[in-house]
Amino acid sequence: MKIFIASDHAGFEIKEHLVAFLKTLGHEVEDLGAHELEPLDDYPDYIKPVALAVAGDSSAKGIILGGTGQGEAICANRVPGIRAAVYYGGPFDVALLSREHNDANILSLGARFIDADEAEGVVKAWLETKFSGDERHVRRIKKLDEEK
Repeated sequence: MKIFIASDHAGFEIKEHLVAFLKTLGHEVEDLGAHELEPLDDYPDYIKPVALAVAGDSSAKGIILGGTGQGEAICANRVPGIRAAVYYGGPFDVALLSREHNDANILSLGARFIDADEAEGVVKAWLETKFSGDERHVRRIKKLDEEK
């Protein structure tokens, strides 16, 4: 699977770890930055390109990281066709239901609340989880995408 990944300074170390991890799973990974630790960088500079790339490739997924993952998800969700869900610890079910029920195509990780091992686990499980395709979930996603 093609995976676009990016982070700001807060998620940089875990992003670097995930890039290598995802490659060991056989995924094609495109790292859109940051490519070096820059403590004063701005997350939209890295997150928006991931959202645009995923929106342009319906078979791809995105992984984005920041301090909480919240601002990153907000940024990504401004791009039409993106459904970014946040995970910053706790039961993996929270992230997995974003795939099953919402067909989330980007996972936003709160790097200040999880470590690299937890990030590996939730990312692997999230990528393996399929959208249920249930009519009620399809209907709801269509409503999200309706222009007003």
